[in-house]
Amino acid sequence: MRVLVTAKAPVAGRVKTRLAATVGAQAAAEVAAAALLDTLEACAAAVGPERCHLAVDGDLLQAVRGPELVAMLEGWTVTPQRGEGFAARLVAAHADAGEGPVAQVGMDTPQLTASHLAEVFTELVAHDAVLGPADDGGWWVLARRSSAHVEPVGAVVMSEPTTGAHTRAALTDQGLTVGTTRVLRDVDTAEDADAVAALVPWGRFAHAWERARSAAAQSDQPAPAVVRSPR
Repeated sequence: MRVLVTAKAPVAGRVKTRLAATVGAQAAAEVAAAALLDTLEACAAAVGPERCHLAVDGDLLQAVRGPELVAMLEGWTVTPQRGEGFAARLVAAHADAGEGPVAQVGMDTPQLTASHLAEVFTELVAHDAVLGPADDGGWWVLARRSSAHVEPVGAVVMSEPTTGAHTRAALTDQGLTVGTTRVLRDVDTAEDADAVAALVPWGRFAHAWERARSAAAQSDQPAPAVVRSPR
């Protein structure tokens, strides 16, 4: 059993753009970096770093917390994402990860744990593929037995309320059996971040989000009045 993570290098202005509208681009990148670090840690705890693969879009050395991310990836296989559009890059990442059972996750569920991934692999024993629904209509995990199973997913429109249903259809239309694991919440908005941080208050993500929220609140405070002394 192996794990594949698909992620963007957390560079300000390139990640978490909806969060950036609330807390600013730099703070949103800090939050994204924390989410990715939590995700990488959970994956390595589940299967060991030597059985983990990261497909990354961008340069981690130019990213927020870049050295920490690179250190966390010791023992991992790291490859650049390739292809036009996220669906195509997803298919390519699965091909690069090779054959055999693989569970693929992104960087938007920092509440992910090794136990969640163990549940996915248990479900995969009885099925050709497994999907973990996200509560926005997408999915947070796609596990499969063969990289060829994912190829039709390249035609699915991502980041839509119908993405989960269409991904399942792309799999079942091949005659595959598709299991289901628990629902997790993706972090796309400030409301999502509040909810997920409450689930894992000890994590890097929760701490980064608390700092971002606090800084944004302080910047929204009106400037103090200027008191002029009488002449």
